[in-house]
Amino acid sequence: MATVKEGSSVVHGEAQKVVTEFDAPKKKGRNKYAIACTILASMTSILLGYDIGVMSGAAIYIQKDLKITDIEVEILVGILNLYCLFGSAAAGRTSDWVGRRYTIVLASVIFFLGALLMGFATNYAFLMVGRFVAGIGVGYALMIAPVYAAEVSPASSRGFITSFPEVFINAGILLGYISNYAFSKLPTNLGWRFMLGIGAVPSVFLALVVIAMPESPRWLVMQGQLGLAKRVLDKTSDSKEESQLRLADIKAAAGIPEECTDDVVAVPKRSHGEGVWRELLIFPTPSVRRILIAAVGIHFFQQASGIDAVVLYSPRIFEKAGIKNEDHKLLATVAVGFVKTCFILVATFLLDRIGRRTLLLTSVAGMIFSLATLGMALTVIDHSDTKLIWAVALCLCTVLSYVAFFSIGMGPITWVYSSEIFPLRLRAQGCSIGVGVNRVTSGVLSMTFISLYKAITIGGAFFLYSGIALVGWIFFYTWLPETQGRTLEDMEILFTHSNWKKSSTNDTSGNSNDHINGQIQLGTSG
Repeated sequence: MATVKEGSSVVHGEAQKVVTEFDAPKKKGRNKYAIACTILASMTSILLGYDIGVMSGAAIYIQKDLKITDIEVEILVGILNLYCLFGSAAAGRTSDWVGRRYTIVLASVIFFLGALLMGFATNYAFLMVGRFVAGIGVGYALMIAPVYAAEVSPASSRGFITSFPEVFINAGILLGYISNYAFSKLPTNLGWRFMLGIGAVPSVFLALVVIAMPESPRWLVMQGQLGLAKRVLDKTSDSKEESQLRLADIKAAAGIPEECTDDVVAVPKRSHGEGVWRELLIFPTPSVRRILIAAVGIHFFQQASGIDAVVLYSPRIFEKAGIKNEDHKLLATVAVGFVKTCFILVATFLLDRIGRRTLLLTSVAGMIFSLATLGMALTVIDHSDTKLIWAVALCLCTVLSYVAFFSIGMGPITWVYSSEIFPLRLRAQGCSIGVGVNRVTSGVLSMTFISLYKAITIGGAFFLYSGIALVGWIFFYTWLPETQGRTLEDMEILFTHSNWKKSSTNDTSGNSNDHINGQIQLGTSG
């Protein structure tokens, strides 16, 4: 049993009573139930990953079979990111209406239809219709998976758990690359159709297994279902005490009085989403404005630093580097997916140990170096009349180091950070804005990469991405506080303080001002 202790401390020369809330608990393993729930929800991210990975190789065969131009290839590859906007814009409101769980089911169903349409496409226009439908499903999945993961996970392992969507995006990319290689031996007119159509299979499985998941406790509280929310929190928290504290915090954020303990209670209207967009965009408080800028900024720089150019156009980059054999290009692309997936798994174990901020800054610094070196190597190859083996090897190594640095920090932290910093009442809509910025930036980049490298050379394109990543590093250093260990309901307080750098350094436990190092300040004495 946890015990309550009383002591005293001196703050600014005044005696102050301190009550330790609970004895430090013995270190427990990660909550397996919360992990299982999040794995199931995050598997929807495979849909986006698979589409990104498979399109990098399928585009080669689509261009040959349908005789389309480079511009049409750019549009085909990148347009799904813009179509995602329709899904992510609707997902915030949908998830507040029907719940996080059934929104995930809806995402799977929509992607299933899109994958079938792409697989049976007979021409470019038909293919674009399939891309539109699949894009809506991907937009839903992108928004809802990180939100569910953040809302179901205990604070002690939230970084680990909420990085799962990015893990499954990378797993999907790797599966897409493997699918490219596996179906590349088929006749051209069949190979790309199998590559795209086979994506319908996982969506059926996902729609079925998600039914076994519990609903998000925060969504249940927003509906007044306190009894159900308490049962979910008891299973997904590290202790009974933590479950009670989480429930109290969520009730306060939803505007439910603390004394309300019935299983079903009335909820103030504002917790259902009315006026959210006005509070978020038109009349934000200073802390909400900082949170919004942080979320938009991290999503913008994640994509503007060139990750989708590398992931979507790996075969073209390797061809420019001097790898002409088609099998070798696809195998090198599989290596990219393998390295990306391995390092994202490493990142999941570092997020709650090193912290978001340190890992992010280290990751982006490595990306800047890798992009600049890749740009230099490609420029040397571009100006050489003979094949330079060392430059080809350097290109391959820097592409792999770039995706490794991206996956160990920038990739997962973007989704973890943006899903945890918004207040409960703004979380679904705030995350949908982040996803929207992410997909627009990705769409613009992926739909202009071929045109860009034709205009300023392929080496110049990567020098440009390196410069953008440098600006991103400066933004992250000056604007993003550490959120490791803090409760979701505590984030607005964190972003209120102008001296957050000092407070995050001093309060490494990540607790709020009212809960410092496991203690509750009761006031001054004497």
